[in-house]
Amino acid sequence: MQIDLAYTGPILGAEQAALQAHQEGYGGLWTSETKHDPFLTLTLASRACPEMEVGTGIAVALARSPYTVAQCAWDLAQLSGGRFLLGLGSQVKAHITRRFSMPWHKPVPQMREMIQAVRAIWHSFETGDRLNFQGDYYQHTLLIPNFNPGPLPYGPIPVGLAAVGPHMTKLAGEMADFVILHPFVNVSFLNKVTLPALQKGLNKAGRDRGQLKVVGSLFAFPEGDMADSNEATVRQKIAFYGSTPAYHGVLEALGEGDLGPELHRLSKKGEWKSMASLITDDLADRFRVRAPKDQLFEEVRERFQGIYDRVILTVPGS
Repeated sequence: MQIDLAYTGPILGAEQAALQAHQEGYGGLWTSETKHDPFLTLTLASRACPEMEVGTGIAVALARSPYTVAQCAWDLAQLSGGRFLLGLGSQVKAHITRRFSMPWHKPVPQMREMIQAVRAIWHSFETGDRLNFQGDYYQHTLLIPNFNPGPLPYGPIPVGLAAVGPHMTKLAGEMADFVILHPFVNVSFLNKVTLPALQKGLNKAGRDRGQLKVVGSLFAFPEGDMADSNEATVRQKIAFYGSTPAYHGVLEALGEGDLGPELHRLSKKGEWKSMASLITDDLADRFRVRAPKDQLFEEVRERFQGIYDRVILTVPGS
C-alpha cells in the first residue's frame, strides 16, 4: 500500500512541501481545489521534485469544460514525465452554481460524459484523428493541427473519480482507472456501501477488481507537540463534513444517524465550535489515525490493508 500526502497549504509552499514529502517517504503528493487551482499547485510541486507522483484530489470537473480539463492534464503529464494522475470530483450544486457560476444538470450522467469527452479529446491529441464528441451536455467537434499539442510518450493518463454516495461510486467502478474515497468515510461505510457499489460498476463494465485502484483518504497526524492542535482541527473537519446532508449516510453506517441533522442545524447558525464538541473520541477514531511518527504509516496500513491500494494522508499543517 503506497502512502501519499495531501498538500493543503499556500501555493507558494508547494515546492518545499513536495521535497519534504519525498524525504519523509511519501510516494505521491495530491492537492484539492479549495483555495488554489490544483493544476497550478502541482506544476510547482512537480518541477521542484520530479521524482514524486502528483495528483489532483480533486479538481472540480463540473466547474470546467472537458477541453480545459484535458489540456491542463495533458500539460501536467508532460511536465511530470508521466507521473500525473487526474482526479475529478463533481462538488455539490451550491458550489457549482453559486461559487463557479456554472450550470448544474444531473451530476452522475454529466460526470460520465465529462470523462468520455476528456478521453475523446486525448485520443485526438494522441492520434491526430478528427475530434467529434457529441453528447447531451458537451460537444467538441473542432480541433485543428495548430491547437493540437501532439502525442505523449508516457501512455494514457489515469483518470480517477471522487465518490461517496453509491451512484457516483458505481460510476467510478464502471469507468475510472482509480476511485478517490473521501476522508469522511470509515470501514463500516466502506463495507456496507462503497465496496458493493464499486463491484456493481465493475460488473456492469465487465471489468475485474485489478482494473481499478482504490485510493483512500484519511485524517492522520503524528503524536507530538502539535497533537492537541491537530486533534482540534480534525474534529472541526469531521463536524463540517458531517453537517453536509449528502454525507449523512456515512454517520448512519456507524449508528449515528441523528448526529448529521444536528450538525447541519448548527452549521446553519454558524456554531462551528459547538459542532466540533459533538465529535466524541470514539467517533473521531473512526476517521483518523493518531500515532507516533515512526508508526504512522504502519498504523494506516494495518487498518486499511485489503481495502485501499494507496492512501492519501491529510496531515494538519501540511
